[in-house]
Amino acid sequence: MEMAKIGAIPGGGVNRAAFSKEDVEARKLLIAWARQHGFTAAMDAIGNLFIRRPGTDPAAAPVMTGSHMDSQPRGGRFDGIYGVLAGLEALEAMERAGVKTRRPVELVAWSNEEGGRFAPCTMGSAVYTGAHALGEFREVRDNEGVVLEDALAQTLGALPDVGKRELKAPAAAYIEAHIEQGPLLEQERKTIGVVTGIQGLRWFNVEVFGETAHAGTTPLGGRKDALREAIAAINALHELTRDAADTVRFTIGRVLVEPNSPNSVPSRVLFSVDVRHPDLATITALGAAVEPTVREAAKRCTVKVTPTLSDDPCAFDPAVADCVERAARALDLPHRRMPSGASHDAMYMARVCPTGMIFVPCEKGISHNVEENARPEDLAAGARVLTAALLELATKS
Repeated sequence: MEMAKIGAIPGGGVNRAAFSKEDVEARKLLIAWARQHGFTAAMDAIGNLFIRRPGTDPAAAPVMTGSHMDSQPRGGRFDGIYGVLAGLEALEAMERAGVKTRRPVELVAWSNEEGGRFAPCTMGSAVYTGAHALGEFREVRDNEGVVLEDALAQTLGALPDVGKRELKAPAAAYIEAHIEQGPLLEQERKTIGVVTGIQGLRWFNVEVFGETAHAGTTPLGGRKDALREAIAAINALHELTRDAADTVRFTIGRVLVEPNSPNSVPSRVLFSVDVRHPDLATITALGAAVEPTVREAAKRCTVKVTPTLSDDPCAFDPAVADCVERAARALDLPHRRMPSGASHDAMYMARVCPTGMIFVPCEKGISHNVEENARPEDLAAGARVLTAALLELATKS
């Protein structure tokens, strides 16, 4: 709740955008809490923040946990930050109990997971693991025209006493704790979700170019109305993604209109496309169909379709899932295995080390919303499972 004061907005939510002053303030608070226990802090070139509790073997690759601190513009208090604070609680509990682990245990707060300010999402983990190069994102701009490279430099410069961490550093394993962001655990009265993988996604930016004209004098038949054509394209995409099984996820989450004046015909519209599905063949086919569908629908204007993110479905390491399930059983917590519908930084870590996730229920499944909520006892249970799983992995030979 103290962390939620940073970027607090009406309704009980938070607005803590990546590389903002609120992001910097949250980082400083996390570092201050970590240093109370003698943990060290470091950041890499994309601003990922690492908190380290050493092991008895300094040469051993660390077991890692974490999530993200940034939020949606009207986000909740638990999305992402729960996994960061549960990880810090795990490190603190180990320290207070005097537990020794062979491997170091590290907490990581990933940069720009949400993609709400600078698209695409999961940027920090993508760069850290080498799935994408930092140079691919330096010139990305937010809605106000701020360049990511400048915002990142300000964030790094605001924390000069933090050590430096190399990209692509080895990890022995990674576990991420998170609220479910869906209703299944609450509906089934399960406390712990043992996550088996993440569905695939395709992201695009679609730009529709028309021609500005006077709203009162230009006949409808002669207009090149970018917004009207964009709406036609969006409707066509809704038809493309219609699914009787309700497994496809399709979202238009961002729309920019120019000149954005009530008495001018829109000359340019940019909108985002987010399509997701757990089956590789299905998500591949849907992604390939986006551009031709848009072009067929928006016939009166010029169209540009730019892919911004492409992630195939991800399967987590069965051994890590088994480790999480053992911890839940030992603590006598009701649990179930389940996939994740949302993307998380764990999907990139799964490419470089054994990876898993722990879900806890959130009220009515609501997330990315100021009404997002979770019960303290469920959050605590997730932290206990996380701590037990981290200890098992960090003491292995």
